[in-house]
Amino acid sequence: MASFFLLFSLFFLDLNLASSVSHPLDPLSPSEISAVADVIKSSPLGASKSLAFHYVGLDEPDKPELLAWAAAAAATPPAPPRRAFVIARAERATHEIHVDIGTRSIVSDVVYRGAGFPTLTFTEQAAASALPLDYPPFVASVARRGLRLADVLCTTFSVGWFGAAETARRLLKVQCFLAGDTVNYYMRPLEGVTLVVDLDAMEIVEYEDRVEVPVPRAAGTDYRAKKQRPPFGPETKPGIAVQPEGKGFEIDGHMIRWANWEFHLGYDVRAGTVISLASVKDSDKGIFRRVLYRGFLSELFVPYMDPSEEWYFKTFFDAGEFGFGLFGVSLKPTTDCPANAAFIDAYVAGPDGKPIILSNAVCVFERYAGDVSWRHTEYGFPNEVITETRSDVTLVVRTVAAVGNYDYVIDWEFKTSGSIKIEVSLTGILEAKATPYTHADQIAGDEHGTLLAANTIGVYHDHFVTFHLDVDVDGPDNSFVKSKLTTVRIADGSSPRRSYWTVEKETAKTEADGRVGVAEPPAELLVVNPRKKTKMGNAVGYRLISHGGTAGSLLVDDDYPQRRASYSKKQVYVTAYNKSEKWAAGLYADESRGDDNLAAWSQRNRAIANTDIVLWYTLGFHHVPCQEDFPLMPLLSGGFELRPANFFESNPLIKTKPMQRAHLPNCSRN
Repeated sequence: MASFFLLFSLFFLDLNLASSVSHPLDPLSPSEISAVADVIKSSPLGASKSLAFHYVGLDEPDKPELLAWAAAAAATPPAPPRRAFVIARAERATHEIHVDIGTRSIVSDVVYRGAGFPTLTFTEQAAASALPLDYPPFVASVARRGLRLADVLCTTFSVGWFGAAETARRLLKVQCFLAGDTVNYYMRPLEGVTLVVDLDAMEIVEYEDRVEVPVPRAAGTDYRAKKQRPPFGPETKPGIAVQPEGKGFEIDGHMIRWANWEFHLGYDVRAGTVISLASVKDSDKGIFRRVLYRGFLSELFVPYMDPSEEWYFKTFFDAGEFGFGLFGVSLKPTTDCPANAAFIDAYVAGPDGKPIILSNAVCVFERYAGDVSWRHTEYGFPNEVITETRSDVTLVVRTVAAVGNYDYVIDWEFKTSGSIKIEVSLTGILEAKATPYTHADQIAGDEHGTLLAANTIGVYHDHFVTFHLDVDVDGPDNSFVKSKLTTVRIADGSSPRRSYWTVEKETAKTEADGRVGVAEPPAELLVVNPRKKTKMGNAVGYRLISHGGTAGSLLVDDDYPQRRASYSKKQVYVTAYNKSEKWAAGLYADESRGDDNLAAWSQRNRAIANTDIVLWYTLGFHHVPCQEDFPLMPLLSGGFELRPANFFESNPLIKTKPMQRAHLPNCSRN
């Protein structure tokens, strides 16, 4: 979506505060980011005045090497070499660079010559957004509308791809808005005015002032508390999470340990939070068993449904085009996260290669929601009622990314039952279109949205959030099983019943078998380790369960945005593990063509039975805006769960002791 550089601050870190790296999967430290930039600046590329860093991240060790290191960790083996992967631009060329941090040397530097461009940088978007304010035709358009140029803010939009044979130039579109008496400028677009900027030349190459409609009024759009006036909304009493015995989790570098879980927490400028080596303890066996090798948000595809000149290109890839992790916000204690949360900073590289701190980018907390993990009340015994119940306490890892007008809350929730639940919540501001209409009765045709306020239409759109889940259920060699629920009709008179359903298990042999659409017949989807069996002989596994957000794309297959996001027609893909296949829309999403994405990789139809596989899950939301979404929408959530299925011999929580009532100190309000 549109970049949010106008409200983003860059804080540069004092390198003396850099922490040492102690795990091969730790994200690059500030000193490492600086070292990587210095190595590249010392190479022939450093002579280029146009050198810019578009992606700087950990080039994680090859999986077998990392697993061998982890298996021998008790003997403190030497860690694999630390390497960084960098995508840099210089002299209009895209360089893929691998840097050995330990030797401070470039391992490889390859110029990419395919379709698409790397993630946009903050600096170039800011520069492009400033161009209209000094561009005479735009200044004249603002004056003709009777508006003050000082009230105008502009922001950037990716251009997409719509069939051009060659994409030689890196382009951005710029559109502008009116702030004035509100900070909610997204609700006040200067409809009809669009500029196209050549990013490498940093100049306006196209200008269009096509239509003129009233700019929506500022009244009622400001969402800040200090701007609200009576009558006010519902009031709730304040509450706070108190842990009299202290936090129940431990943060050791980037390793987090809690209850029966341990996992590695990383951060990536494109993905945001990265969860690795998630392992759950089997109390009966006294060992940790791995569930997830590496998981992260891979892509966020947001196509809008207005085909007009000012809107058709708004089909955003928020991770690949803008960098989901780059827009991680500083989380606020007691509002974004409860009072018992611990906060963790993240570090990314700026376009000049210098490290940037994202303060409080991640919070970790134990959730006490008053829920139960299991319970039963038994009345079957004479004169006796038996009740047993256990409280459900979970561990949450939360990040929020404000990518343009939308804020996305990403929760990784770990349960003592062995489940991992991932939830995505949407809030923020709709992308609005200015219109002459002031009442729904005036609208005769398809305006591609809902009239939310006078002269304001919230445009129909989708959100498709795709996760990369390198599942390792009790080891790397897994299979994907569809347990199909099949109706059986009883026709031989053997029972008073006329039907029942049963389960037919089908193990996916190739990637073609590992695709699951939203509208397919009901089935339980499992990842199993066929080499590991329970005492009862069942293959140990984890089940994939949806918790909402199951929409699939409705665009036709040959529509250009759909070609670029062709994977969004399926809810599940299973592919053979390949270290290079991380980003569902491809490594170069900006102006991509769809020839290097998840759907294309799956067409290779590799074997996926009893081998190292990756599960890809897409959460989908069709958003038909309503008036409650104005001027800022309430939270909308969906998610999915990886839940044990014959992984344990029995309910792992049966022997959990009941939680004791907390004895809190006497507190009184002053």
